[in-house]
Amino acid sequence: MEEVEQFDNISVEELAEELPENSPRYVVLSYELNHSDGRKSFPLVLVNWAPTSSEIGLLTLHASALINFQNTASVSKVVEVRDGPEGLTKEVIDSKLS
Repeated sequence: MEEVEQFDNISVEELAEELPENSPRYVVLSYELNHSDGRKSFPLVLVNWAPTSSEIGLLTLHASALINFQNTASVSKVVEVRDGPEGLTKEVIDSKLS
């Protein structure tokens, strides 16, 4: 696996628009999480971008490497996104981390 691109200061919605519509990707995201008690934390989140419009062979290969990638990146939180850009929003990530 290789780093394809790196983005700084990009919103979750902008990131969703940058990802390909027909090809799965892993995205490691340092995410600003605002807690109900006013604290902020910055957990690493693995976005498993696997649009349903991707080729079955690519999705199978991508799925088979997920656990290995998660362990290599030392990420405990995984957000599955299959719905395209509509499925990757700040609200979706917040709900998965709460």
